[in-house]
Amino acid sequence: MAHEPDEDVGGLLDAPVRPTSTSRVRVLNVEAGARSRRSDRLATDEPGGAQRTVAVTMRTPGHDFELAAGFLFTEGIIGPADLRGVRYCDVPREEQHYNVVTVAVGRPLPDLAPRSFYTTSSCGICGKASLEALDVQCAPVAPGPVVEPELLTSLPDELRRAQRVFDRTGGLHAAALFDTDAALTSSREDVGRHNAVDKVVGAELMAGSLPLSDRILLVSGRASFEILQKAAVAGIPIVCAVSAPSSLAVDAARRFGVTLVGFLRDQRFNVYSHPERIAG
Repeated sequence: MAHEPDEDVGGLLDAPVRPTSTSRVRVLNVEAGARSRRSDRLATDEPGGAQRTVAVTMRTPGHDFELAAGFLFTEGIIGPADLRGVRYCDVPREEQHYNVVTVAVGRPLPDLAPRSFYTTSSCGICGKASLEALDVQCAPVAPGPVVEPELLTSLPDELRRAQRVFDRTGGLHAAALFDTDAALTSSREDVGRHNAVDKVVGAELMAGSLPLSDRILLVSGRASFEILQKAAVAGIPIVCAVSAPSSLAVDAARRFGVTLVGFLRDQRFNVYSHPERIAG
């Protein structure tokens, strides 16, 4: 993934009008002692966009723009208002044209030198320079909804029905967002569980729907620290996993004010943090 500041990238998102070769200005014209105001045209001169490589990750192709946008947002690199557009990088097909995504943003990126973003499909944490670099500063999530236990236990079956590629391969993770009526609002699959989360968050970011203070996130595997971090940045108050959370995930959930539910299957679950959002 790469970055270009403030450039229109083909209308994929609402973006500023593409700059033209000339610009219209109002001038004061003085000729033979007479003054008048008129319109004039100037050749447009704008600074070029600097491009930076930010991350390399193994992923399941599909929803690549959402993955790139979601990754930059959940890692704290860009904010909700910074995104200008997303496109595939203009490189020859033999140079992996559809494996390189360029994200245009409206401000310079922060200094990323201390952080290493070569991530694997299995664990985003493995790609970080240090444990301290995992800490994305964000405010605790909003109080959020209170849900019935029966609503939570209904979610895994809904997620399973949405896992179309898993049905054919048996090899993908999934992440899904639900509203407080247990309606599935979006779901994405990927070989990496954290990539699947980035895709669903990226979709909401591109739709202008953040923060996700009334949503429930369900992941098909375990709940890692990084998944909790990404959910907290997106403002998601309830995170559920069908498997176990890690100890760091529990610590993060408690710190960011997220209700963390694990082992959500077979009509049962464990609540590891902030149980006040579970009715009864």
